[in-house]
Amino acid sequence: MHVLLVHPSALMHSEVFLRLEPLGLERVATAVRSAGHEVHLIDLQVYDHDDFRSALERFEPDAIGFSLNYLANVPEVVDLAKQAKARRPRTFVFVGGHSVSFIAERVLEHGQGAIDAILRGEGETSVSALLEAAFDGGLETVPGAVTPEGTGPPPQMLESLDEHLPARDLGGRRRRYFIGVLDPCASIEFSRGCPWDCSFCSAWTFYGRSYRQVSPEAAAEDLERIREPGVFLVDDVAFIKPDQGMEIADQIERRRIRKEYYLETRCDILVRHPEVFERWKRLGLNYLFLGLEAIDEEGLKAFRKRSTTDVNERALEIARKLELTVAINIIADPDWDERRFALIREWAQSVPEIVHLTVQTPSPGTETWFTESRQLTTLDYRLFDVQHAVLPTRLPLRRFYEELVKTQSVLARKHMGLAALVDTVGIAARHLLHGQTNFARMLWKFSRVYNAERQYSEHLRPAQYLLEPPSTNDHSAPDRKDLYVHVPVRLRR
Repeated sequence: MHVLLVHPSALMHSEVFLRLEPLGLERVATAVRSAGHEVHLIDLQVYDHDDFRSALERFEPDAIGFSLNYLANVPEVVDLAKQAKARRPRTFVFVGGHSVSFIAERVLEHGQGAIDAILRGEGETSVSALLEAAFDGGLETVPGAVTPEGTGPPPQMLESLDEHLPARDLGGRRRRYFIGVLDPCASIEFSRGCPWDCSFCSAWTFYGRSYRQVSPEAAAEDLERIREPGVFLVDDVAFIKPDQGMEIADQIERRRIRKEYYLETRCDILVRHPEVFERWKRLGLNYLFLGLEAIDEEGLKAFRKRSTTDVNERALEIARKLELTVAINIIADPDWDERRFALIREWAQSVPEIVHLTVQTPSPGTETWFTESRQLTTLDYRLFDVQHAVLPTRLPLRRFYEELVKTQSVLARKHMGLAALVDTVGIAARHLLHGQTNFARMLWKFSRVYNAERQYSEHLRPAQYLLEPPSTNDHSAPDRKDLYVHVPVRLRR
């Protein structure tokens, strides 16, 4: 069987700061290959819709699978599914991924018959069974499958993350993947899931607060296959279990692998196990992302970060001592006024770290989707990208974006302006000498992408597809097992 796997286009944030390889789809591709099918993968972050239509003609797929990890990509995926079905009516079209797992029935409705099935949960476990059932019958028996005719059993978790290492030979144009100065940059996964339960996040609800690890041997094997000099660790929280970090480090040293690393972790993990990060610094770890989310105790409590400002400050001190370049995220509440934005700008300029803002966005799969008492001002999927306000703003909406962009611009100039360019010109020049333009382009694209008028005007576009609002208006937290995509065994009825 010919199977075409498709990753949708980049979102707003990715236009400037990063473009990551479709690691999850590459792992699904390996599972499909293992079942004996021929696979073609096209990533619309680095290709365009004409390339997709060309692939339909050249590859003549029997099945097309779309990855849908972000709500903002829903309209694009639905439209592409309709195009594919119109051109190849007998082709089986399915969609899988993180975000679609929470809104499967709604996306089927949008498809109007063009989407044959949604595969909820981890795709590696059931994609082969889904493809077999698509042509032999029995879709209703496939774990995680949701079809117009009914829903299959609950999705199953992958027994071992050592299985189905990513098919990195598929896709092409790998030199276009980057994150910051790591240009080009591959991605890798050492663990999956998160045991914390932040109210704004859907990682823990997707995995049922579970946490699994790749074995050190499999992690090193996958790392050894990567040709790119830079590697981004996609784990939601790196090195929760310090032993794993040390054992993978042992394997890296034994195999003499030399890479430059960027990873994300929690402040309390860094404070608890600084020795792990110190060792990884010696291995090539230079960049660290820390999701502080708030700069005061009230904000941390509201987001249920289960951390404190004292822990956060200690983590930053450790990172500075290790001479790591740190990026921080702060969540901007639509209720912020000019004074609050000014306070954030003042704080962000007082610390050496890179500070970035995202906008508070209740989304299906998060607890705040149900508990946020403010009425959503839009149900347009395209605006659910943590760069737009979907809740009422205290300031007039245009003014909110002016303050948001002003704040982002001040912070960007700190690290990407003319003064900072003196420090980065050597890096950019080295990339350009090797034909890599992603980092250099990042230095001047900011003002074109982060533009108050652009963000405001995007609210005025007509929307063909709309999210279904929360089914309850009592704003109480639902039973947690009702939020889970993968329900832990201990909680299954």
